[in-house]
Amino acid sequence: MSANKEIEQGLEFKPKFGSDGLITAVAQDAKTGAVLMVAYMNKEALALTISSGKATYYSRSRKKLWKKGEESGHVQKVEQLLIDCDQDCIVLKVAVDSGQCHVGYQSCFYRGLKAGSASDLEFIAEKVYDPDEVYKKQG
Repeated sequence: MSANKEIEQGLEFKPKFGSDGLITAVAQDAKTGAVLMVAYMNKEALALTISSGKATYYSRSRKKLWKKGEESGHVQKVEQLLIDCDQDCIVLKVAVDSGQCHVGYQSCFYRGLKAGSASDLEFIAEKVYDPDEVYKKQG
């Protein structure tokens, strides 16, 4: 089997990290199918996720590993890890018990483009927790 065919159709897990050392990771609620968030993983974050069963990501802004829930308590327990045909994007099907977005929503996708508009957004969800309480922010 050719190298490309092996990656696309074979059964060996060979994640393809970008030139920045990262791979896109989509977190999806295992129960509802809702997309919760999009983040990135480096090799260490992926290895920790696999070994611990809890999602760990790489923060591009902080340039360090980020264990989902380490500050908020809103952990993601990985039920299944999927990889796409090119092995350059991961989907984590996760069990969650609370909101996953740092601004208080269940999903980071809490706004949608208004019908008939090319630029106006509308809220499609309500907050499920108060981020100021969870993250102990001073106002």
